[in-house]
Amino acid sequence: MGGFFGIVSEKDCLGDVFFGTDYHSHLGAKRAGIAAYDPEYGLQRKIHSIEDSPFRTKFAEVFHEIKGTTALGCISDFEPQPLLIRTKFGTFAISVIGKITNNEELIEKFFTEINGHFDAKTGGEINTTELVAALINQKGNFVEGIQHVQNLINGAAGILIIKDDGNMIAARDKMGRLPVLIGKREDGFAVSFESFVCDKLGFDPYKELGPGEIVEISPKEVQVLAEAGKEMKICSFLWAYYGYPTSNYEGINVEVMRYRNGKIMARDEAEKGTLPDIDFVGGVPDSGTPHAIGYANESGKAFARAFIKYTPTWSRSFIPGNQISRDEIAKMKMLPVKELIKDKKLLFVDDSIVRGTQLKETVDFLYENGAEEVHMRSACPPIMFNCKYLDFSRGRSEMELIARRVIVELEGEEGLNYMDEYADSKTERGQNLRNAICEKFHFASLEFQSLDGLIEAIGMDPCKLCTYCWNGKE
Repeated sequence: MGGFFGIVSEKDCLGDVFFGTDYHSHLGAKRAGIAAYDPEYGLQRKIHSIEDSPFRTKFAEVFHEIKGTTALGCISDFEPQPLLIRTKFGTFAISVIGKITNNEELIEKFFTEINGHFDAKTGGEINTTELVAALINQKGNFVEGIQHVQNLINGAAGILIIKDDGNMIAARDKMGRLPVLIGKREDGFAVSFESFVCDKLGFDPYKELGPGEIVEISPKEVQVLAEAGKEMKICSFLWAYYGYPTSNYEGINVEVMRYRNGKIMARDEAEKGTLPDIDFVGGVPDSGTPHAIGYANESGKAFARAFIKYTPTWSRSFIPGNQISRDEIAKMKMLPVKELIKDKKLLFVDDSIVRGTQLKETVDFLYENGAEEVHMRSACPPIMFNCKYLDFSRGRSEMELIARRVIVELEGEEGLNYMDEYADSKTERGQNLRNAICEKFHFASLEFQSLDGLIEAIGMDPCKLCTYCWNGKE
């Protein structure tokens, strides 16, 4: 994944961009960078790896190194960015968030038509941000170039550019899969992935870009360069998992949606008569917790945190460089509240069940600490497809997905023709899937949120939501 934040101001804005970018750290853990424009120094840039240290630590000295009245910061799980690019449009800084799945096809097309070259990483891989900049440069201006990119790519690309006159260009991806929001205050404007960042830094809500919309921002105004498209497919997982709880997308708050989602899950189970007899409801921290609160409130079962994750020194289990370390860190982070576990029947809600590896370890940990029963609920439907639009999941093969893998174990490749049935708990295949996962992971029971329930919890027109990872529909 990744996230960006930028400001165009009448005064030096590097401090606010530092904090605004840091607030996007939940969206990436590999690379981070800041670019700035200053009337005296022009465009400047700093990039650091954040794999072994958080953004704020790596960029603590940035105030002594660069300054600017316009600046942008980017957090990324992949390419180093922002990049400084010199083209016929002049020199500009650029950051790109999203995912492009036809990179190689576009690179070969570029070589054939332009006879140009790219800086390559080990193995010949190309920085996607550099590819986007090269494609933009094929057209006569920034607007035509960005639209050229949006029409060529498979996937999604949100783009933020600082021009060499200090103005900023912001573009939301063509189908609006990711958010781009603009805030306003006395000295200028901010552009952000996460809405709460603008609010925290004193920017009032000004505009949420529509699908494919392109704007140019100066300290005084926001000029629309290309109108928004009518068709939208915003990612539903924003609300269910990776969006920050205090953010709003399309006017819908993440935390409130998660409470509502858990409530709908419990309501539907009560109507079916499948609510289990339990002592406590808990969330798999952190993003499962609000779903669990909604579930507990609706079911009338007490909410409790039977285990706590120790995060002051290890905020993410995927930071260490080898798998043994990652597994060990994930295990060491879980601290039990034994009084809430021993001889108790527990139900946990997780934001989703993707591969299930760490979830099995969590359940084993609960049984080791004396739990009598552990029931599991997923706040999402079974994930059947790797996302081809965004990089919030690192899966290399769809057979890593636990639901798909179990289907093949039950019925062979033929079973993949009946994924709709497997997703539905009311069908025989749906029950077989849940029973098989329960046996594999030692759950006392398992249920997934239905797709209809998830859509109801978000509260948007289903036609405007991307649900590809659950039903494979584009």
